[in-house]
Amino acid sequence: MVVIPKITLNNGTQMPVLGLGTYRGKSDEVYNAVKYAIEIGYRHIDTAYYYDNEVEVGKAIREKIDQGLVKREDIYLVTKLASIHHEPSVVEYGCRTSLESLGLDYIDLYLIHFPVGVDSPDRKTHAVDEKGNVKYNDVDYVDTWRAMEKLVEKGLVKSIGLSNFNSEQTKRILDICKIKPVTNQVECHIELNQKKLIEFSKKHDIVITAYCPLARPKPAEKKPAFLFSDKLIAISKKYNKTPTQIALRYLIQIGTVPIPKSVTNTRIAENIDLFDFELSADDMSVLDSLNTGQRICKFESSANHKYYPLSIEF
Repeated sequence: MVVIPKITLNNGTQMPVLGLGTYRGKSDEVYNAVKYAIEIGYRHIDTAYYYDNEVEVGKAIREKIDQGLVKREDIYLVTKLASIHHEPSVVEYGCRTSLESLGLDYIDLYLIHFPVGVDSPDRKTHAVDEKGNVKYNDVDYVDTWRAMEKLVEKGLVKSIGLSNFNSEQTKRILDICKIKPVTNQVECHIELNQKKLIEFSKKHDIVITAYCPLARPKPAEKKPAFLFSDKLIAISKKYNKTPTQIALRYLIQIGTVPIPKSVTNTRIAENIDLFDFELSADDMSVLDSLNTGQRICKFESSANHKYYPLSIEF
């Protein structure tokens, strides 16, 4: 079984430097993936209310606890406040809803999933206008953050953080917070290495978690380009590792915590096999050169909102 190193966050808690992502995972697939991941050494599991698979994630974790393979404190569970729960009076409801789905007593890390709030007629689904477009609202994520802090004070969550926030939005939180965000989870991979956001975040003792760390591979289409580039393939041969493993190791070495999503056992095992080698400074520079700034997740439906996070460079 692989033992994954941990990083110490700004509140003294520790997070494994690699996690299992579960976005878009179907219920049975996610349940089995989480069980297998825990069996081979994963201890950091990432989900969200929005993914609609918290029930399966929680069931898998509880099963492994009941079997005596792990204790609850061994698992670092991350989930996220949905945009429909941004109103301060609804934040605790959102958290307790996730806890109920998970069947657990606390969440290790709870993130604001996106800086833009969404209206909801029932606290369960997003509201739409007459054209079927999502109805965004103007709830200030600063007010949402203050309500998130109360979740820590009540013992519902151990740590709180951000997701998809840019540097200016993060700074707004830092200027008012009683409890600092420990992380910011953003799209990050070799073609979007987020070096500027990482540097900014390090100055404020915030760790970047890298979602889409492999840029949603489509091997039949040879996408993303970096996984099929001659430069990365040459490096992978040098270390006797797969291109995927090189791509994930790169992200760890630039100081991020990648959370590759997979429901395939061979891939889950491949993605954890990263801790018996280290990329040289020269090879890191070669991989740096593959950065294009190209995003997969552009959140275009909220592009005109005042809290849209991608309107500045980082």
